[in-house]
Amino acid sequence: MNVSLLGGWFPWTVQAAALALFLAALGWRDRAWRRRRGPIALGAALALTALAAAGVLTLSGITDPVPFGVWLWGGVAVAALSVLGFGWRGARWWRRALAPPAALLALFCAANSVNAATGYYPTLQDAVGELTGQPLPQQVTLAELGSIHGRTTTGRIVQVDIPDTASGFAHRQELVYLPPAWFRSQNRPKLPVLEMIGGEFAAPDNWVRSGNAVRTVDDFAAHHNGFAPILVFVDATGGFRVDTECVDGPHGRAESHLLKDVPPFVQKTFNAATDPHRWGVAGWSMGGTCAVDLTVEHPDVFTHFGDFSGDRGPYIGDRDHTVQELYGGDAAAWAAHDPLTVLAHHPRYQGVSGYFGQGDEEHAQIESARALDAAARKDGIRTTTAVGSGKHSWQTGAAAFARALPWLAQQLGVPGTRA
Repeated sequence: MNVSLLGGWFPWTVQAAALALFLAALGWRDRAWRRRRGPIALGAALALTALAAAGVLTLSGITDPVPFGVWLWGGVAVAALSVLGFGWRGARWWRRALAPPAALLALFCAANSVNAATGYYPTLQDAVGELTGQPLPQQVTLAELGSIHGRTTTGRIVQVDIPDTASGFAHRQELVYLPPAWFRSQNRPKLPVLEMIGGEFAAPDNWVRSGNAVRTVDDFAAHHNGFAPILVFVDATGGFRVDTECVDGPHGRAESHLLKDVPPFVQKTFNAATDPHRWGVAGWSMGGTCAVDLTVEHPDVFTHFGDFSGDRGPYIGDRDHTVQELYGGDAAAWAAHDPLTVLAHHPRYQGVSGYFGQGDEEHAQIESARALDAAARKDGIRTTTAVGSGKHSWQTGAAAFARALPWLAQQLGVPGTRA
């Protein structure tokens, strides 16, 4: 099942099959169908698709452009069902039988249009693995960690239940990556830590399945005597469709979870470093916005950040909607979490650093990074910026992380690197 969902033969084959089944279900049929019932069926499908699109855009709060393929293939699915209903009388059994699979394949194509635009599931195996909860490669249990020792060449991923004692934030199970050097002795080395945050529509394993993070850090460790940061793939939303922007608000105390629940647990469970100068936070899209915000607000917890394709600050639509949705109408809370506002009023930072990475097609994110970079430098934060190639997708975020990791490792003080 390791076939690409982002391009190649598989998506095109499914699209061709969906269109062929729909056309076969539609058929030429008799004169009454061609002149009256067929056009009515297609017209009804077009109207329903337009109404559904208007409803989704109006009620869902989606601010990013929706790929055209969503409406195209969604319309084909509606049309297939409309043809089934309007053309049931007088249709041959096989035409009736073809309409439902045509609709299902078209819905798959619509969903994959979103996937192709964002890169959440690069392969069919990635999609099936996450949707069915399959273990990740190199995943072990906490109980199995003690039996792994010696010069292993790859790190391990362990799923953890981090208590929400300080935050009360209802989160999903999270993941911790431990590099090869962690397993060499029963006296675990005090390694630095990066909290890894995904995008708005996120699951904790997105950085592994979509962002290629474990392969990237394993490759780094292979060139640094097994040393690399501990990566903590956190849950900053509590649900796939929840947008917290990593702040405490009506959607839960996500900020408190990332600040007060995660570090103590990781430090105690994995003997990780406790010095804030050896802790950082990195993320893609919403996660990149969170990384900047958490660091400039809480340099006593995180001293380094990696912002990959983030925005200028936490937002959901315009400012008024953001204040209401994220902060329950509290404008002061908005100001306290707006990075540019925080930077303008914070005393000069000491020992804080940040990395901004985007793709060359991400014009809004590039402009946001420029504004944040200028404000951060003015307030004493050491920064570096890099623009690679690509649109706003997980593949661009993965490439940005791969470029940033050596720099972040130096800032964090990973053994064998030099800041």
